[in-house]
Amino acid sequence: MKLIELTKDTMQNLLEDLLKRSPNQYGSYETTVADIVNQVKTKGDEALFAFTKKFDHCELNKNTIAVTKEEIEKAYAELDKDFIEVMKKSAENIRIFHEKQLRNSWIDTKEDGSILGQRITPLEKVGVYVPGGKAAYPSSVLMNIIPAKTAGVETIIMTTPPDQNGKVNAGTLAAADIAGADVIYKAGGAQAVAAMAFGTESIPKVDKITGPGNIFVALAKKAVYGYVSIDSIAGPSEILVLADETANPRFVAADLLSQAEHDELASAILITTSRTLADAVSRQVEEFVNQLSRADIMKKSLENYGFILLAPTMEDAVAAANAIASEHLEILTKNPFETMTKIKNAGAIFLGEYSSEPLGDYFAGPNHVLPTNGTARFFSPLNVDDFLKKTSIISYSKEALSKVHADIELFARNEGLTAHENSIKVRFEANRKAGE
Repeated sequence: MKLIELTKDTMQNLLEDLLKRSPNQYGSYETTVADIVNQVKTKGDEALFAFTKKFDHCELNKNTIAVTKEEIEKAYAELDKDFIEVMKKSAENIRIFHEKQLRNSWIDTKEDGSILGQRITPLEKVGVYVPGGKAAYPSSVLMNIIPAKTAGVETIIMTTPPDQNGKVNAGTLAAADIAGADVIYKAGGAQAVAAMAFGTESIPKVDKITGPGNIFVALAKKAVYGYVSIDSIAGPSEILVLADETANPRFVAADLLSQAEHDELASAILITTSRTLADAVSRQVEEFVNQLSRADIMKKSLENYGFILLAPTMEDAVAAANAIASEHLEILTKNPFETMTKIKNAGAIFLGEYSSEPLGDYFAGPNHVLPTNGTARFFSPLNVDDFLKKTSIISYSKEALSKVHADIELFARNEGLTAHENSIKVRFEANRKAGE
């Protein structure tokens, strides 16, 4: 990991380096993705099955694309029973947390007969994309489906790529069943996103698409946004540890590597005021890397996007953390709750030395689908609201409108919209004729 003295210039250079990981830099792939999306849009199943054969080396048709009940039962049989129970416990924690996010519709009435309100209703159909192969993450299945289920979404479909034998990862299937997916389709990549966005003979059109994926999936979601809603265009994973001299260097090093192992583009950053801690963490990272699997991925991740920033004060450290706006932020300071009050930008905050990032990834309950690449400055974690619509309700009686009609007409006239003005005026024509 690169050890850098934190200054205004080094901070700016770091932010520029991190931005190179943004999905907005994937432009060279856009033409390829656009072609896939357009072919599925126009040719439906024909294109979907052709791309599945080309990219996944699997031949499917309308009779084999949907996962059967027997395949789900077989998946359960393949998995360790203890793992199944852990997934169920995790699912329950996720459900309980997201139920607390639910809000009710409301109505506000006044004596003059005016009624204002907001109606909250779930989306009708949601599509969840789940990566396959080496990137199979049952935890992401739970995190995407359970909030939608909690919101009351009527139909939740899931797409995930099959292997060349037409088989789907067992953990993925079991997690989808535990979470409550209604239908699972064997489809991956940009073609699966396009199928959910536009609908094919086999896969229904949805209202929103959520879930992680590779560059092609991210760009496909970007391409179909507007035809459907999406959760976000996620970039590579990242962790930032904010620590002082009280932090345990073994814990810090272990937590940094928990994200570095995800991807060669993953970012792992320590910001600290302690040179002693910085040196100890650097040594410990090297020791752990040589002990853990996925060492090649971790080494490349740390070489490109692994940093230890030595800050002159904790105020400078906090300012840097807010500028980076990390997906995951761990606070390992003498008083982490006090430090937290100064944090403005982070996807998820982990407080104290026994709240390591994997706790959030797998089990605690808050969603692990988080804003990346600085977007925590304006985006939130995936939540129940992502699967709800809010509709405004307006009802005025004649008495209520009579008190304000002149104001509305004046507003409309000043905008030059005479039909708007007339829409209000015609309701009081009799009053004007009567000289009221």
